[in-house]
Amino acid sequence: MYKISITRLVFTVLGAIVLLFILAPLLGMFLQTEFPQLIETARDDKVAESIRLTLITSALGTLFFAILGIPLAYLLARKNFPLKRIVLGIIDLPVVIPHTAAGIAILGFISRGTPVGQAASSLGLNLVGHPIGIALAMAFVSIPFLINSARDGFENVPVRLEQAAMNLGASPVRVFFTVSLPLAWRHIVSGMILMFARGMSEFGAVIIVAYHPMIAPVMIYERFGTYGLEYARPAAVLFILVSLVFFIILRMLSGKNHAKTRKYT
Repeated sequence: MYKISITRLVFTVLGAIVLLFILAPLLGMFLQTEFPQLIETARDDKVAESIRLTLITSALGTLFFAILGIPLAYLLARKNFPLKRIVLGIIDLPVVIPHTAAGIAILGFISRGTPVGQAASSLGLNLVGHPIGIALAMAFVSIPFLINSARDGFENVPVRLEQAAMNLGASPVRVFFTVSLPLAWRHIVSGMILMFARGMSEFGAVIIVAYHPMIAPVMIYERFGTYGLEYARPAAVLFILVSLVFFIILRMLSGKNHAKTRKYT
C-alpha cells in the first residue's frame, strides 16, 4: 500500500508539472491583458474580420473534406487491401512534415500554372490569396485527425450488426447510413471538431498560400512583428476565447448526439 501511495504521489506531481506548463503561459497572457484592451480589440473591424474568416474557412474545409474522408475511413476500417499500410502512412504525413513545407506543397498544387489552378482560373478564381486556398491549406494539415478518428469509430462498430442488416435485405449503402454511421457518429464528430480546431490554429501553411486576407493567427503574427507584444497580446487572448467558446459548444453538441445514439441503439 505504501509503494502504491508513493507511486501515485509521484505521478500526481509529474502530471501537475505538465498541467502547469500548459496553463501558466496562458494564464500569464490573460492576466497581463486588461479588460479595456480586450474590448477595444474586439471592436477593431480588422480583428473581427480575421476571426470570422478563420472560423468560416476552417468550418467549410472540415465539412467538405468530411464528405470525402468519412467513406475513406470506413474502407480503411472494414477492408484489407494491398498497400493499405502505405495509404495509412500517407494520411498521417501532413502531421509530421513542417507546416511551411506543407504550405509550399499546397501553393505548388493550386497556383495558376497547375491543372487545379488553371481549372479555378477558368471559373474566374485565383486560389492563391483566396479563402478557398486558405481552407485547403487548413484542411491539408488537419484532415488526419478526422480520418483517423472516424476509422476508429467504424472499427468499434460490431461487424455482426452490419451483417445482420444485410441478411435482412438492406443494401450496403443503407447499412452504412443506418447502422455504421450512427454507431460511429461520436468518433466522427470528435474527429471533425479536432480537424476544425486544428485548422483554426494553422499558421505556417496558410501564410504561404495567403498572407491576405488575414486569418487570426497571421493577424496576430503581423501585430507582434509590427507593434510588439503589447499590441498582439489582446488579439491573441480574444482569439483564444472565441476558439474556446466554439470548442465547448461543439463538444456539448457532440455529447448530446452521443446520448441520442445510445438511447436508440
